[in-house]
Amino acid sequence: MNDIFKALSDPNRRKMLELLYEKDMTAGEIADEFDISKPSISHHLTILKNAKLVFTERQGQNIIYSLNTTVFQNIVKWFFDLSKKEDENDEE
Repeated sequence: MNDIFKALSDPNRRKMLELLYEKDMTAGEIADEFDISKPSISHHLTILKNAKLVFTERQGQNIIYSLNTTVFQNIVKWFFDLSKKEDENDEE
């Protein structure tokens, strides 16, 4: 989970995830939305991929990036469980 929070700590990566929430995109399409170098885009996408926040699929010469919603469901569940434990501790 540390990799996930590290990946989410950067505003560029959060914006990439927001873009991928709307639709699957190639690295080039993602890069078009930013004013940073393509190597930086690639670095950010690698961090997102390593944190399993995005999936990749090769289609011809393109790599298509898509959001891994399962990871986000797990994060929400973790927060929910943490909140539930806090509520239980307050009742004691």
